Amino acid sequence: MVGIVIVSHSPKVASSVEELIKKLVGDENLNIKGVGGVTGDPTAFGTDPLKVKRAIEEVFDGEGVVVIGDIGSAIVGTRAALAMLPKEIKEKVIIADAPLVEGAFVAAVEASTGSSLKEVAKAAHEAYKMNKLKKS
Repeated sequence: MVGIVIVSHSPKVASSVEELIKKLVGDENLNIKGVGGVTGDPTAFGTDPLKVKRAIEEVFDGEGVVVIGDIGSAIVGTRAALAMLPKEIKEKVIIADAPLVEGAFVAAVEASTGSSLKEVAKAAHEAYKMNKLKKS
């Protein structure tokens, strides 16, 4: 199953989004990991490429990994993490241009159905189109 990594500057946001998605999707086999903050201080805000790398490795099972970040430097940190990964993993990681919570949710639903890496990433990206307020 495609893995999902949620990268936030806030360790609490990352772990809370992970928890929310697990509860909403309800698939015990879901490969999802929230990662945030910096090494050495569990409450500090920031993005640590080594933590992102470890999270990618943790959820990677051969199918690939979709990474969803909160704001700019989370993506910069993710790109730095990718540079540290072995080629066979790096080639199967897609950074999705997606809203954090909605993107993680639809990616997880898509992954839980056995969809491919590209399909999971596409679902995350398309979360931008979600209309939360129905128009009359």
